Amino acid sequence: MVAASTDVGIKKTVNEDSLAVKVYNTPRGKLLFAVLCDGMGGLAKGEVASATVVTAFVDWFTSNLQILSTSAIEDSFIRREWERLVITVDEKIKRYGIKHNITLGTTLTSMLMTEERYYICNVGDTRAYEITDKLKQITEDHTVVAREVKLGKLTPDQANNDARKNILLQCVGASENIYPEMFFGETKRNAVYILCSDGFRHEITPEEIFNGLEPDVMREADQMKRNIEYLINVNKQRLEQDNISVIAIRTF
Repeated sequence: MVAASTDVGIKKTVNEDSLAVKVYNTPRGKLLFAVLCDGMGGLAKGEVASATVVTAFVDWFTSNLQILSTSAIEDSFIRREWERLVITVDEKIKRYGIKHNITLGTTLTSMLMTEERYYICNVGDTRAYEITDKLKQITEDHTVVAREVKLGKLTPDQANNDARKNILLQCVGASENIYPEMFFGETKRNAVYILCSDGFRHEITPEEIFNGLEPDVMREADQMKRNIEYLINVNKQRLEQDNISVIAIRTF
């Protein structure tokens, strides 16, 4: 089952987040594709950048659907295809920026999921999570504070309160060089997978994400949607300033 929601939030007039989800029944079982991008706040036309990347990835999925549905999917194939695609769309956004004399960029988290395996590409600080009996962050943030935590220069608590927490090390369209990071893993049964923009997680705790979206409370599509929207509203009540977007996928 799948549920998704996006909200402009309490401050911005434009929703710079973009997302898409596709689910197909194939000869090899269910095949899911999801992508979520967060256009850069403070950069011009962030919504154009995020929509451009989402469209490019959806087009890739559609054009490769037959291959993905009938053939074994190799990690190396996804890595090669998505790295090429990210570079191509990065160059497209940069050309658009030069033409219109603006700077624009976006994060990216994409996921392809079969009944056996998932494939994730990440640039920036949108995230993918896996929830079983615990909440696990699959992706790594490409931010200054995440790098400092990894190097042991900040604790996670210090990072949460650091003024640099929204400074990205890379994003699609606005970085001189871009290095998409790939993650591969086994698709767990009775699990929930989440893709979300950073606006979804600033004002709620990991415990609240787990309690609201863990598998035992996500048994029906309508319930999934209500739980997602409840957490979005909690973020807004706590004065989250950014756009807020979530995709949730429930496996059985």
